[in-house]
Amino acid sequence: MNFVQELKWRGMIHDIMPGTEEQFQKEMTSAYIGFDPTADSLHIGSLVQIMILVHLQKCGHKPYALIGGATGMVGDPSGKSKERNLLNKETLEHNLNCVKNQLEKFLDFDCGDNSAVVVNNFEWFEHLSFLDFIRDNGKHISINYMMAKDSVKSRLETGLSFTEFSYQLVQGFDFYWLWKNKQCKVQLGGSDQWGNIVTGTELIRRKSGGEAFAVTTPLIKKSDGGKFGKTEEGNVWLDKTKTSTYKFYQFWLNSSDDDAKNYIKIFTLKSKEEINMLIKEHNQAPHLRSLQKNIAEEITIRVHGKKELENAILASNILFGKSTSDDLKKLDSETFLAVFEGVPQYNINKEELNTDIFTLLVEKTSIFNSKGEARRMISSNAVSFNKEKISSDFNSSDISLINEQYLLVQKGKKNYFVIKVS
Repeated sequence: MNFVQELKWRGMIHDIMPGTEEQFQKEMTSAYIGFDPTADSLHIGSLVQIMILVHLQKCGHKPYALIGGATGMVGDPSGKSKERNLLNKETLEHNLNCVKNQLEKFLDFDCGDNSAVVVNNFEWFEHLSFLDFIRDNGKHISINYMMAKDSVKSRLETGLSFTEFSYQLVQGFDFYWLWKNKQCKVQLGGSDQWGNIVTGTELIRRKSGGEAFAVTTPLIKKSDGGKFGKTEEGNVWLDKTKTSTYKFYQFWLNSSDDDAKNYIKIFTLKSKEEINMLIKEHNQAPHLRSLQKNIAEEITIRVHGKKELENAILASNILFGKSTSDDLKKLDSETFLAVFEGVPQYNINKEELNTDIFTLLVEKTSIFNSKGEARRMISSNAVSFNKEKISSDFNSSDISLINEQYLLVQKGKKNYFVIKVS
């Protein structure tokens, strides 16, 4: 498979250095992407770069994932409006291990010559002195060259520390080291990294007379102009303790039609023919949201596994579709709370479950304003406990609690309430 052509039809190339495609066609080529270890999880903004490495490996080339243990101590100014907080070595080490575990879900680390490799640039910076670094590398890149970079120019008015200013030279040395020691001939990255990447190719050329190449991807934007990967709560993370599998699944399921037609090319491994067929089917019946479901299912399985996907679909059906009390009982506490996050929640003790149903719904909670209102709605078959309709003589102490602690009350079709029993 032609790696560059594969990226082109998927809309995943922003800039490409002349000769890059020819290099990939000539031989199995090692290429790398850097990942920022400033958190103990990647978020879905990193998925674009991860998928680039997946395609690289599928096309027979060797992917390197560089996790910036050293550069994480410096801070990349690209796309930033202010200097970020720098992390200590212990925090970075923890983050590095977490990120590596996530990458292993996507890349094959045991498939022969083109097995994926994770490297940490702290390995070659740890014993490199500042004087050696500026003597052997700084003399090859002029101040004028560094000042011309957009990542520098955009910060000159608001202030740019020397630490951040030096970042492009540090990243450039990463490329040089990998080129010299691991035969990495191509660096890949987002379009905001172009300036840093070409500093690396320039350093390779000036220090050793070598040749290296670059490819960048466009920054993903939503069709409504919003920032990709962001929700009202913030980033969508790959770690389910930060973003539940249910919310992760819902993010893709709630994509607009225009975005879904873009996402299915970027974030799935479906072929061009499969994608064209799915888009055609979607256009014929967009209300079925088949495109969004295909994307959500493939990505959720890849990140969280099939069992987690099944739980996410089950949770979606409980909230939006037809489901039973048995379906509700299958949810773990984490998924249950994620599904019903934001609904009114009440806390009672177990003894209070022994009160009559009207006292529970009016006095122990305020689900209903009066016992008369509760009686009328129960009589009209409009109140459910754990997805089962109740009658006025219902004894709430007999109900089986979800995970032995939660009771879900539904008033009408759309009004949900959670009672936590302790």
